[in-house]
Amino acid sequence: MNIDKNDTSSKVTKNNLVIAIIFANSWLPILTVVMIFVIWESVILIFGVPEYIAPTPSAVLETLVEERTLLFHNFLPTFFESVAGFVVGNLFAVVLAIAFVHNKMFEKAFFPIAVFVNTIPILAIAPILVLIFGNGISAKVIIAALICFFPTLVNMVRGLESVSPEMIELGRILSATKSEFFWKIRIQSSLPFLFSALKIASTTCVVGAIVGEWIGADVGLGSLIIEATYNFRSPLLYATVIVSSGLAVILFVSVTIAERLIVRWKPEHIS
Repeated sequence: MNIDKNDTSSKVTKNNLVIAIIFANSWLPILTVVMIFVIWESVILIFGVPEYIAPTPSAVLETLVEERTLLFHNFLPTFFESVAGFVVGNLFAVVLAIAFVHNKMFEKAFFPIAVFVNTIPILAIAPILVLIFGNGISAKVIIAALICFFPTLVNMVRGLESVSPEMIELGRILSATKSEFFWKIRIQSSLPFLFSALKIASTTCVVGAIVGEWIGADVGLGSLIIEATYNFRSPLLYATVIVSSGLAVILFVSVTIAERLIVRWKPEHIS
């Protein structure tokens, strides 16, 4: 079997170009992070800051390695609560947005209630949900869902209503059924707006799950944060915060990848 050397050379060149672009876009943030860690370590060592107040980055990294089993054990419940809350909250928001667009009376009746629920601070409503549903996983999932719900609802309604008059007229000319118009025009128009909200929800759902664990839980990253704070274990506290941030980043990147695979266009006016 003969292999075209020009094709092989072209593929290698393209791969090298992709690697070069990735490096060019990432070296500055990486350098900035390294500089921050060096300054952080130097300030603590120079001024002799006690470890229980602010640990050095090296101490935090050491804790990440030494306590990896404990961190992973508490990571799993928070991960499940965050993902479940993300799915439940956004799914309910999408269904409600569709109902709002198709029935304006329904929107006028229930949208103010959704706004009112959104105005309640999550730290205020979390204890109520824990009292109702107990210290189990249900309360944490509901809290994570609530914190995801409103941004997705607003963006989905906006997206479904963003269909241009030209597209509506085109659908009429082509004699599109209500089902075809909904799936092929309204839903497609709403996807960029939906994914903008999902990116926000991918990080806030982690916050919701951790807040729920603060109120009442004996396992999870939120519970570990409280335990480390009360026991003055600052390296463990910082390590837990880093793991929590890592979880949010993983979910955000996952949504971003899904957006690139699904959404083929994006309107210029979208926020």
